Amino acid sequence: MLPVRLTAEPSAVAGLLVAVAGGVCLGTLSGLVPGLHANTLALLLAAVAGDVPGPRLLVGAAMLAAGVTHTFLDVVPALALGVPDPAMAAGALPSHRLVVEGRGREALRLSAIGSGGAVLLAAPLAVPVTAAMQRVYPFVSAHLSLFLAGIAALLVATEGGVRPRVGAVLTLAASGGLGHLLLDARVSSALPVADVLVPLFSGLFGAPVLLAAIEGEGVPPQAGPEVTTPPRSLAALTAVGTLCGAVVGYLPGVSSAVAATLALGLTASGGPRAFVVTTSGVNTATAVFALFALVALGEARTGVLVALDRAAVPLAVPALLTATAVAAGVAALLVPTLGDRYLRTVGRLDPRWLSVTVLGGLVGLSALFAGAVGVGAFGVATLVGHLPPRFGARRANAMGVLLVPLAL
Repeated sequence: MLPVRLTAEPSAVAGLLVAVAGGVCLGTLSGLVPGLHANTLALLLAAVAGDVPGPRLLVGAAMLAAGVTHTFLDVVPALALGVPDPAMAAGALPSHRLVVEGRGREALRLSAIGSGGAVLLAAPLAVPVTAAMQRVYPFVSAHLSLFLAGIAALLVATEGGVRPRVGAVLTLAASGGLGHLLLDARVSSALPVADVLVPLFSGLFGAPVLLAAIEGEGVPPQAGPEVTTPPRSLAALTAVGTLCGAVVGYLPGVSSAVAATLALGLTASGGPRAFVVTTSGVNTATAVFALFALVALGEARTGVLVALDRAAVPLAVPALLTATAVAAGVAALLVPTLGDRYLRTVGRLDPRWLSVTVLGGLVGLSALFAGAVGVGAFGVATLVGHLPPRFGARRANAMGVLLVPLAL
């Protein structure tokens, strides 16, 4: 036997579990509320970290737990309300097809499998992938604009037809111009931290779907939760999502939505179920790979890790990975438990009243996080968000709001 003995101080373990529990609660809130993102809550935590009692490591554990939990639960409003988190934009319409067919409960479980499997795969893969990225990253960094331009070109090329490709180009250009104008704009906020991404993402991805849903039929009755996809296919789809999530973790400017869109090109023959598993896997794997990228490269690739860096959280990888794993386990159980109730509740409500109410909430969040500029940004982003469906293009092209400014 190796002369190694693992020890843990009970009080330190208890403190970590309490921090994770708090993070899971925050991630559940952000995941279930349309337009609210774990990045925003993490930045708020970073702003007040100095006033939070206890070690900074526990604050960081709470941030990571919130971010991971969010990546599991953000599928719920995407299914029930049609308001995808930006990371879920690529698979939003396939997910909706399952809800219309009465298979929303199955979609929830497929998403939980994709996210949970991604955590299990990403943790052991992160070490060799990080070692490889440390070797190639100087080249990637030196030619970053070319890489990002290539990804934008790939997004356009993988659209199915001339009209969708025109729509993809227009959406990338319009959202990119919006991001170029507003990402560095000085905005006022009623909170300790301003976040112009809240109105931009809400307008680009949420409002257009809600406006279309005003005349819709709402959520139909849902059938049983049985998963019909074979286990071997689930494992393969999760692996594809995990590997594409690695791209997001290490390459700046490539969001989960963009990586998921590229992953969908590999799984298109699998139908909407493959979309849900793959997209969820990309979304959650990013949280693990991005942590290793921060430790190895010193680069924060997600909003949660930007907040972790701002709060000067010590990068104790074992503790932070433990927080990630525990949060993932809890969140995997929360997805079907809360998601079934969410779908059932929304199904009883008038879709017109519900859509108008959620739209009002998105406007309120925009004003809260970015003031009058945020409300204006929400309105313009909503107009841009109507471009993809008008041309039959994918909504993920609106991630040009981040991709284009960074490439420039």
